[in-house]
Amino acid sequence: MSTHHVVPNHHSHHPGFSGVSGLLAAVGFLSGRDNAAKLAIELSKLQSGERLVDVGCGPGVAAHHARALGAEVIGVDPAAVMLRVARVRWRSGAGLDWRKGTAESLPVDDNWAQVVWSLATVHHWADVDRALAEARRVLAPGGRLLVIERRIDDMNASGTASHGWTVEQPEAFAALCRQHGFANVAVGTHAGPTTLLSVLAQ
Repeated sequence: MSTHHVVPNHHSHHPGFSGVSGLLAAVGFLSGRDNAAKLAIELSKLQSGERLVDVGCGPGVAAHHARALGAEVIGVDPAAVMLRVARVRWRSGAGLDWRKGTAESLPVDDNWAQVVWSLATVHHWADVDRALAEARRVLAPGGRLLVIERRIDDMNASGTASHGWTVEQPEAFAALCRQHGFANVAVGTHAGPTTLLSVLAQ
C-alpha cells in the first residue's frame, strides 16, 4: 500500500474522553502501560535532568516513569478527566506538571524539551502537520520526537481493534516527519505480548 494514501491519524474524529466513560477509561489506562513507558525511555534515550513533553499523557503512567528516572516532565492532554486522575494518582510538584492542551497547541515554551513523545495517541491527532510543527517548536536543537502505537491488522476495524497503527502507518508518519525537517527518522517494530510500532525522529 502506498504511504501516500495511509493516514496516521485515522481516528481524528474521536470525540475525546469525558464524563463517567472518560473516568473509567482513565482508571483503566493506569494498568498495562508500563511496557510502552519503559520502551519509550529506552528508544528516546531519555536521561535524568532532561526535559520531556508527554503529548496525550492520559492518566500519566509514562510521565511518572520519566519523572522517576529524574527527567523534568510536562504531561499534556486535552481531556480534563485524564489530568484529574493523573493528579490524584501521581500528584504534581517539582519536575512534574500536568497541563490541558492538544498536540496541535502545546502549552509549552519554545525550545523547552529534549524529548517529546506521544504514546498511543497519534491515531487521534486532529492535524498531524500542525502537531509536528508544535513538536519542532518545543524541542530544543538536537531534540528527539518519539511516537509509539500498538500494531493493528485493520484500521477500518470496529471498536478498540482499530486503535493503533497498521504496519504501513508508521512509514507514512515518518515521511511527514521528514517533511517537517527531522533529518534522522527511524521506524521500528517491537515484539511482545502486544507488538508495538515506533517512529523516532531527530
